[in-house]
Amino acid sequence: MATIKVDVVSAEENIFSGEAELVSLPGTSGELGIMPGHLPVITGIRPGFVRIHRPGQEEVEQVFVAGGILDVQPDVVTVLADTAIRSKDLDEQKAKEALAVAEEARKTATGNLEIAKIEAEMAALAAELAAIRKLKLKR
Repeated sequence: MATIKVDVVSAEENIFSGEAELVSLPGTSGELGIMPGHLPVITGIRPGFVRIHRPGQEEVEQVFVAGGILDVQPDVVTVLADTAIRSKDLDEQKAKEALAVAEEARKTATGNLEIAKIEAEMAALAAELAAIRKLKLKR
């Protein structure tokens, strides 16, 4: 079967780079499925899982993204994520603690920019926790 090159990157690191038969993820206009030869598209990504179906493997590689941009070309899919975490690296306790810290920081934040940054972080952490719960239900 034909494959397509997939790169999932965040500001901190390259999370995944490899070949896939299918990539599915939550776009801003709905769920997207990308296969080799897909027409070019650029769109926003909603928080959720990027699911990478690798050739010859039953297990699907999953990467949580808190949002970002998807760039699809006929031979390559690039996910530029605000935050990206491999599903195996998701840590519910760590996310809960980070959310509690952000909530406390929000109480004392004063400037509009500071408040916006903290609220964006809180939204990403809430989406991460929702994804962890969803992943637990599937197991």
